[in-house]
Amino acid sequence: MDHAHHDAETSVAAWTASGDPFARAMAEAMARMMAAMHGAPPSGDPDKDFLAMMAPHHQGAIEMARLLLLHGRDPLTRQLAEEIIAGQTIEVQAMQARLAALSTGAEEYPMLGGTRGAAPP
Repeated sequence: MDHAHHDAETSVAAWTASGDPFARAMAEAMARMMAAMHGAPPSGDPDKDFLAMMAPHHQGAIEMARLLLLHGRDPLTRQLAEEIIAGQTIEVQAMQARLAALSTGAEEYPMLGGTRGAAPP
């Protein structure tokens, strides 16, 4: 085992065994996030695999931000947590919707409109 890996395991163990309720809750949130990120086996499609791993990653950020709102006191950090919850909730929904669309196989890649897509007819 390399030194960095050992240090990471020691750090995770310290958070998990902590007497601090916030530290334990954060460790549990991270463990759930990592399990969810690795929950789906690789499909061989980079787009689907990216979405399948990133949605739980962002959901984990939402959960950690909620924990901060329960335990934290600094107004600016609390504001950042609220912004994370708002922004990441929208991103998770978008990732889940796109993964569902790609997984049906019924949709081809969409045409982009406006200045990035084909010129209007």
